[in-house]
Parts: sequence; structure tokens; C-alpha cells
Amino acid sequence: MPSLCNYGILAAEQWAIGNWQKTIAHLTALCPVPVAVCQSTTMNLKNASILVIDDDQDVLTAVRLLLKTEVKNVVTEKNPENLRWLLSKDVYDVILLDMNFTSSINTGNEGIFWLNEIKKHKSDTSVIMITAYGDIDLAVKSLKEGATDFVIKPWHNEKLLVTIKEALKKKDGKTSAAKANDVDSVVGKELIGESEIMQEIFFKIEKVAPTDANILLLGENGTGKDLMAKAIHQQSMRASKPFVKVDVGALTESLFESELFGHKKGAFTDAREDRMGRFEMANGGTLFLDEIGNISLHQQAKLLNVLQNRQISRIGSNELIPVDIRLICATNVSLAELANESRFRKDLIYRINTVEITMPPLRKRGNDIILLAKHFAKLYSNKYMKPVPEFDKKAVEKLLSYNYPGNVRELQYTIERAVIMADENVLLTKDLIFSPIEIPSVSENEPPELKLSAIEKNTILKVIEKHNGNITKAAKELGLTRTALYRRLSKYDI
Repeated sequence: MPSLCNYGILAAEQWAIGNWQKTIAHLTALCPVPVAVCQSTTMNLKNASILVIDDDQDVLTAVRLLLKTEVKNVVTEKNPENLRWLLSKDVYDVILLDMNFTSSINTGNEGIFWLNEIKKHKSDTSVIMITAYGDIDLAVKSLKEGATDFVIKPWHNEKLLVTIKEALKKKDGKTSAAKANDVDSVVGKELIGESEIMQEIFFKIEKVAPTDANILLLGENGTGKDLMAKAIHQQSMRASKPFVKVDVGALTESLFESELFGHKKGAFTDAREDRMGRFEMANGGTLFLDEIGNISLHQQAKLLNVLQNRQISRIGSNELIPVDIRLICATNVSLAELANESRFRKDLIYRINTVEITMPPLRKRGNDIILLAKHFAKLYSNKYMKPVPEFDKKAVEKLLSYNYPGNVRELQYTIERAVIMADENVLLTKDLIFSPIEIPSVSENEPPELKLSAIEKNTILKVIEKHNGNITKAAKELGLTRTALYRRLSKYDI
């Protein structure tokens, strides 16, 4: 017989048709134990204030029905645009936040954005993400961004109550999981580097951050461009205002304008309500456009027009809305490639590139590698409640000799894996397993024949990855038969 604690969704469905009395009677009849037993696990919630943000009215109703007798105060909100006002008006101990708010954009980016907004305004508030089963990877990503936990729809009510209870404990610092959250937040905030090349970058940031100059961050993937953009914002005169990040390289042509400039209700098929774009969200603060080198010429023209006029108009509206933003862009495309007008508009380069900062690859940062390795070792030792390890001499040599195609990101995950798997309090060379998904660069000292074989192997790997492992498509692009491609895969032990 199912219990009362397992009927959140059923409650929502019946509430949606206004059948309150029938719902309560039905749930009471189904509960095989007294209601007090279900409540006993949540007695310490009585003084908590909870905010629930979800655009599904059924979900809001189900949570309100569950929590109204369990907590001091429960507030529900359908429109996330009202979140800042709600945070300024009251204090909430726990916020339940949906991952997606627009049916046409199920990427979870909305949830991550609003999570960051909450953390900016109320950094000590515990946030529990609400996600569908298929978005678990995004939910895990939200933990790195500062979320306390996540629940999967449809949930068991008893599980949701326990999750909220644990979130309150984490907020008070009563569990080791709270320390893990603190560790992850530090990974995203701390800039480390004593090398000459990094000191030059820090000096440049000190000069440009207080200004409103547009900045272009260049460098390979994993070098810390995101982190640098946040550091610039935090040292700017706009630090108290929003920092809004958009991965513009991942936006399709159809979503580009809606995401950046917003839209009016009815502007297109799935535009069910007015939606604010990222430019408006960043008004007064900093807008960070990541992967700017990957947008099309058509998208570049739209962006250039807004940057020149400092005005946007939502799709479906002729109203011009002034925007005041500080722009930071980033790309792993070299400036020489960007200067090719068949790929990128030169007038846009001048707009986004008042000051350029090139993040160096980790392999050129010398002893910073060891500083970062020790930093990550300490963080992940605290996270996983293990003694902080030392590094064996040969392990240090291995760290310094590796090429790091994945840069700081690869080093971070390598050290995390080592801390988890190591049997001793000293990390040995065998504990340092670098990522197999990265393709090492070819050394300048390698003989020509080895360089050619490495180039062929790397090309094959990239094309196979491009086609998501489809050998037929990869062979066609490479100009090979399937049999010939399989021979090369065997030759290079791929």
C-alpha cells in the first residue's frame, strides 16, 4: 500500500482541478501509518522559510500542499524574473529552483543562471535544484555552481522533506557535505599563479578591471578564461551588479536573439510569456560572452548593432530598451584566425577588443603546475575527508613533464582522481593518471616521421569525435573506406 509520503504528483494533479477535499481524503485513506509518523522526520523544519520557483503550477501546488504544515513559511513563484525582488523582500532558508523555465530551451541554463543570481544576492541560502531524470548531468553541474542538492521529478514526498532537512543542516555547517560544497566554491573563485607570465596578467587585470573597457580573453580550453572573467568583474566598479555568462557558441541561429535580447509573448510558437534576454539581465553589470569566435556572421551583425547603439529590442517588439553593460568575451580561436573576415567581422573585433588578455597554457606556467596541484590536493582531501597528501619526488617530475592538452581543468580532475584512489598519504606516479580523452600535442623535438603519424592519429580521433563515433561518416570525411579506417584504428591502437 503506498504511503502519504509518495503522492506529491497525485496531489498536484487533483489540486489542479480544484478538488481539495477529495485529494486530502484520498491521501489520508492511503496512508498506512498515522500522519504524525510521516511528519516526525521533519520536526526541525518548523522555523524554516522556503521559496519554490517553478513554472509548472502543478509542481508549485504539490510542494505547497506538502510543506504548508511542515514549515513556518512557504512562498511559491512561477516567474523567475521576480526572484531578485523576492530576495530583497524576505529571507529564505532554502530555495527550491527548477532547472528549466522555457519549454523551447531545455538546456538547464536558466536554472544555472538563476542559481548564480541567488548566490550573488544571498550567498548563504541553500538551493535545491528541481530536475527531470534526463537532466541529471546538468543537476550535477549545478552542484559545482553552488547548489546544495537536487531532486528528480517526480519525487517521493518523504525524500523531498529529508533533502530539505539536510539542506538546512548544511547551511548551519553541521554536516561534512557542507564542507564539500565550500571546497567546490573555492575551486571556482581562487586565482593561483606565481609564474612571471601570470604575474603580468594579474598586473594587467589590476589596471583594466576598474574601467569599463571591453575585454577579449584568448587562450586554449581549460586555461581559466571563465575564472578570469569573474575576477575582472569582482574587481570592477560593477562588482555589486549582475555577472551574466552566455555560451554564445552553443546557441543555434533560432535561439540566439531570444537568448540575448529576449522576446515578447506570442512572438513565435513557443513564446508563451514575455522573456528577458541576457543583455537586460546584465544591465548595470558585466555580460560575459563565451566562445564568441564560434558565432556566425549573421549573429555577429546582430551583436554589433546592439554594441554600437547600446539598445536592444525583444523579438516581437519595436520598443528600444537601453542597456548599460561591461562586455567581456572569450574564445579559444586565435586572434589571427579571428582577423580573417570570411570568418569574423573586423569591426566587431574592434568593438569587443579594447584590451586583450591571453591566458597561457598550463605547460608554459612552470612551477605553477605544482602550486595548483597542491591546491587541488588540499581542496579534494577536505572534500573527501582524507589526509592532505604529499607528492612523491617522481610524481612532481611527472606533473612537470606532462604537456597538459586539457590545461588547468585536466590537472584539477587528475588530482581529484588521485586523491580518491590513492592508498597512501603520498601521491605516487601511479596515482597520476591523465585524461585519456585529451590528445597530447606533438613535441617540437620529435622527428618528422613521428610528427606525421601523430598528426594522422589526431586527425582521425578528431573526425571520429566530431561524428560521435560514427565510423561510416568519419571515413567519408577522411576520404577513406571503412576498411581502410579500421586498419588505421588498429595501427594506432585506437
